Amino acid sequence: MDIAEMAQSLRRARADRIPIGPLSETYGLADPRVAYDIQAHNTQYEKQMGRRVVGCKIGLTSPAVQKQLGVDEPDFGVLWGDQGYRDGDQISAGQYIQPRVEAEIAFVMKHGIEDPNTDLESLAAGIDYAVAAIEIVDSAVADWRIALVDTIADNASAAGFVLGEDPQPLAAIDLIDATMAMSKNGSQVSEGIAHACMGNPLNATLWLARTMVDVGQPLQVGDIVLSGALGPMVDVAAGDKFEVQIQGFKSLSVKFVE
Repeated sequence: MDIAEMAQSLRRARADRIPIGPLSETYGLADPRVAYDIQAHNTQYEKQMGRRVVGCKIGLTSPAVQKQLGVDEPDFGVLWGDQGYRDGDQISAGQYIQPRVEAEIAFVMKHGIEDPNTDLESLAAGIDYAVAAIEIVDSAVADWRIALVDTIADNASAAGFVLGEDPQPLAAIDLIDATMAMSKNGSQVSEGIAHACMGNPLNATLWLARTMVDVGQPLQVGDIVLSGALGPMVDVAAGDKFEVQIQGFKSLSVKFVE
């Protein structure tokens, strides 16, 4: 399969803001390993263009979504420094194709993780702090008609992230029963709970830490990890203002403009 051609088709779709058909249909892409090769091809391309990786996102952490796509583990994508925003920022909706948002807990690494067999205790010791986060997801595939390989190839549909400015040590938050509520223009549109993310967001992060060692890109000091959605994602349009409250953190908001 022509990895470079498929990678270029995704880059062009995002640059032109014109979605394409699923790679799984257009090219017959079926192997997740090839899909990760496509993602890696574009990651390398973007690095050569001067962009900087600042961490990773974890997708498909919901058991229901995994069942829907016929998989039994999450996927991952990279986070770019120029896609990061802060609480209260205004973000142009026009830079995306078909954006959505979801609320989650992010972790910032205090130490790198080099051990492929690291355990939860070691992982927790390697985390500096947690913050509430809003992930912006977007798909280069028309109408979000994605199979597993389509989202993997498309950098796990990563498009941006908003981090809260209320860092908390792990001991100060409930990573199992913390509740989440998201409002859109003043009306609640999504709710969830921490254990919706693989029983505990640290479980998802442990999977990521081990996986990144396996692929030769271990988590580094200062890396940001978006650990996975705590509730359903919500469509975005210019003019929308979102506010997220995750128990244990101050509220977090962002507004999308033209």
